[in-house]
Amino acid sequence: MILNIKTVIYKGHKKYDSYLYVEHEDDFSRVPEVLMSALGKLELVMTLELSSEKKLARADVNQVISALQEEGFYLQMPNESDKLALAGAKPVSNPIPKL
Repeated sequence: MILNIKTVIYKGHKKYDSYLYVEHEDDFSRVPEVLMSALGKLELVMTLELSSEKKLARADVNQVISALQEEGFYLQMPNESDKLALAGAKPVSNPIPKL
């Protein structure tokens, strides 16, 4: 069975590259207040119809659908390498041996 669910996506201005997915436009009633504060001002990015057959660029569509149904929201955060870059850190690598 293919399940379709509508989602509205907002960009957080306090947290780089973070996106909040909710089921209905401007309905943040199920989003914890602490999360709303951490994200800061929210900017509407887009509205999407999700289904298990669709792909999302940085999130697993089935996890998004599940979170929307169970918790009423889904938070997409940057991947680990993006977090390192934001912190000014570089991935650990082996040093080049001296000759």
